[in-house]
Amino acid sequence: MTTPRAADRPVDRPADRPVDRPADAGHPQRWLILGVICLAQLTVLLDNTVLNVAIPSLTRELGAATSDIQWMINAYSLVQSGLLLTAGSAADRYGRKKMLIAGLVLFGIGSLVAGLADSTGQLIAARAGMGIGGALLLTTTLAVAMQIFTPDEHPKAIGIWSAVNALGFAAGPLLGGFMLNHFWWGAIFLLNLPVAAMGLAAVVALVPESKNPRGDRPDLLGALLSTVGMTALVYAIISGPEHGWTSGRVVLTAGVAVLVLAAFAYWESRIPYPMLDLHFFRDRRFTGAVAGAVLITFGMGGALFLLTQHLQFVLGYGPLEAGLRTAPLALSVVALNFSGLSAKWTARLGAPVSIALGMVLMSVGLVSIATLAAHGYGGTLLGLLLIGAGCAVANPAMAHAIMSAIPREKAGVGAGINGTLAEFGNGLGVAVLGAVLNSRFAALLPMAASSLPAALASAGSDEERGRITDAFSSGLETSQLVGAVAVLLGGLLAAALLRRAERADSAVAVSA
Repeated sequence: MTTPRAADRPVDRPADRPVDRPADAGHPQRWLILGVICLAQLTVLLDNTVLNVAIPSLTRELGAATSDIQWMINAYSLVQSGLLLTAGSAADRYGRKKMLIAGLVLFGIGSLVAGLADSTGQLIAARAGMGIGGALLLTTTLAVAMQIFTPDEHPKAIGIWSAVNALGFAAGPLLGGFMLNHFWWGAIFLLNLPVAAMGLAAVVALVPESKNPRGDRPDLLGALLSTVGMTALVYAIISGPEHGWTSGRVVLTAGVAVLVLAAFAYWESRIPYPMLDLHFFRDRRFTGAVAGAVLITFGMGGALFLLTQHLQFVLGYGPLEAGLRTAPLALSVVALNFSGLSAKWTARLGAPVSIALGMVLMSVGLVSIATLAAHGYGGTLLGLLLIGAGCAVANPAMAHAIMSAIPREKAGVGAGINGTLAEFGNGLGVAVLGAVLNSRFAALLPMAASSLPAALASAGSDEERGRITDAFSSGLETSQLVGAVAVLLGGLLAAALLRRAERADSAVAVSA
């Protein structure tokens, strides 16, 4: 006899759990709770970018080699991206509040060890520990928001949650630059401690516990396979530009990722209590939002990574100045989402049109940067504002489409999927668009060094430096245009799939 799948069994919902609150009754303190979980999330997001501005100090004071610096940065992102799906599943099973508390504690301990580290090995280990806490926090914050708000309020709540993502992106380099101008490098990590402590106290006092009432068995093998597979995949993407896409290290790691993730998919399709129910992918809303999320982060992550290089290496801005000049993107996202304007537009236009409109705006913004960045900051500013407006509309709509296509009791897994897609698309965008830039740069200057800083250092005259920066700007333009096409295609594909899903749902409702 076939064992019934978890999705097919009736749900026994105890009446005293917040997850089972009627759809028309949100938690009475839901907006305060959202502020608390966004504060916890912000600490994680800041550490995604804050270390970049500390690289010169770490090189000088810890004697860190280039490989050490890479591992200080990658240890955090690799562990975090590899554990997102597992962390979301654990939150659903064992309690989202418990995992939120655990995430804050681990992140705080990791920050303390990182701030006091006196060797590169200690700092790398501390960053890995922070990655574990970060994975728990990123998944549980969105999952908790889905439990405490009514369905009608989900778009606005997710919009605010998305705005905090943008704020973390913008504030990381600014905060890091400010701290390094006044304190030693360890202060950028110790600053997390009071924030984590306040967040912990508020979570304990305010956030209600919620979890999947079905009591599914732990999928330990699925957790192991997903963690190993995603970590190997992200590592292959990160290593590709440095070691070459055909190098033995990258090919071997990518092969391991493909095999392990294939084994994960096979295992999940066979067991009665899967961590990731593959039936989700039969929902056009889900697949449309997934496709859009990967392509939007592909274009955005890679394009903005290249833009920061342009601001520093070509226009000569320092890290803090470059951060200030990219801040309008995040500030426009924050303004539109915190004001509720993007949620109103989405409610009026519908998810398919909102996603298409947002990604068209982002694509135009990338084209503006590609074609006008070389002529001054005005074109870049226009592009950043257009990208910010597009992000404010498209990102919350896609996140809501992913989360609404997944059963409410699986909100942690949904948040894990959303986070994993963002990490994957961002890493792939940096790698692929960076490769486009490097190929164009090498084609225009075949005798130059492989990187812009090295080429500028070896230049013998101002005329030669001008040719080098012109070649880099040409490569930047090409790569930004590739990113713009990816974002536009993502918007059209996601909108088309979501529109088909809405039509199918309407047909079912009429026939019923």
